Amino acid sequence: MENNTTSNINPDVVLIGAGIMSATLGMLLKELEPDITIEIFERLDVAAAESSDAWNNAGTGHSAFCELNYTPELADGTIDTSKAVKIAESFEVSKQFWAYLIEHNLIDVPESFIRRIPHMSFVWGDKNVEYLRKRHAALTGCHLFKDMKFSEDRSQLEQWIPLIMEGRDKDQRVAATRMEIGTDVNFGSLTRCMFKYLTKTKGVSNHFHHEVRRLRQDRKKRWHVHVKDLSTGQTKEVIAKFVFIGAGGGSLPLLLKSHIPEGKGFGGFPVSGQWLRCTNPEVIEKHQAKVYGTAAIGAPPMSVPHLDTRMIKGKRELLFGPYAGFTTKFLKKGSFFDLIKSIRFSNIKPMLWAGFRNIPLTKYLIDQVRLTPEARLEGLKDYVPTAKMEDWELEIAGQRVQVIKKDEEEGGILEFGTEVVSSIAMPLHEI
Repeated sequence: MENNTTSNINPDVVLIGAGIMSATLGMLLKELEPDITIEIFERLDVAAAESSDAWNNAGTGHSAFCELNYTPELADGTIDTSKAVKIAESFEVSKQFWAYLIEHNLIDVPESFIRRIPHMSFVWGDKNVEYLRKRHAALTGCHLFKDMKFSEDRSQLEQWIPLIMEGRDKDQRVAATRMEIGTDVNFGSLTRCMFKYLTKTKGVSNHFHHEVRRLRQDRKKRWHVHVKDLSTGQTKEVIAKFVFIGAGGGSLPLLLKSHIPEGKGFGGFPVSGQWLRCTNPEVIEKHQAKVYGTAAIGAPPMSVPHLDTRMIKGKRELLFGPYAGFTTKFLKKGSFFDLIKSIRFSNIKPMLWAGFRNIPLTKYLIDQVRLTPEARLEGLKDYVPTAKMEDWELEIAGQRVQVIKKDEEEGGILEFGTEVVSSIAMPLHEI
């Protein structure tokens, strides 16, 4: 994707990062305020190369149909569905927005951008099966989940997920839920389509290979954004009323550099990921679903294991994972000094407290880093009992930064999310 280098002098809005978040906000702003001027800066040479890339996320849209960590079992045995319902509602709004863009010919997306694929949860063992049964009963009380199916019948499960059931111990108690209306979303493809439209729109300028180095707010509430052209080494200052940081893991360092009061006390805990990618077409053809299981004790939610059918660049893929790991990078193409550079006097205490309170997570990550290929295969065999080493290869997945937040009672809290995304701005109605 080429730069649109026609710059706006003192634009209304600066978007940092060319991922799905900046693309979405840019589209919304131009629809609501067609005359608004926008400058977009991306440090890499293409859009959607980090968390938005198809290889770096699960593509579910997190609709909450299959992700068990969204429906915790409470102490009294009931299932809390509030988070799942909220997430499902949000995803429906996202689909409506995408439909609007397509119907009004604003974006021209390939058919593979979004496709129907069942979303399933699969568990084994008496305790997990009973949990899944209660989860199904609780969720189907909401209209968003009313078509969810539950089954313990092995013959039914063999039809739904033949690859998972093939070679499985017949004495093992298993169960699954299934939502036929699940989707596989290629957020990378969607993001690039949005930017293709935005860069052709009057008042929008997109700059690749440009890195935001500093930003500060003056007394008039204007943002001074210092940007370096990585191709030429030249720097410039852009003054804007509104700044949105949608740079994935790169958002935290910029938030800290902004010196806004709300940013004080925030830290970041980087977690990397890897997939096992199937290379055997015959195995790939046996599976047609996104199947999520339960996370290991101490594992972050992003490490919930899933056997995932994807459509990437027009080719059907089958992935399993992710396997978590630790790195000091905040971005897949970042620096090993990212974590060290993010430490401030204001956030070191919350970071230490969060680390102390998440020792099981630290142990889990160390164990994951030390996994041998044989150990990864054993994890895969929980979902594909007939898996063979020669049919799978290791693929590097995305990089995430879990937010560490200052807390008056606990000192520091580790909040699990997909990435750090922040906006620092004047209210939108003042733009």
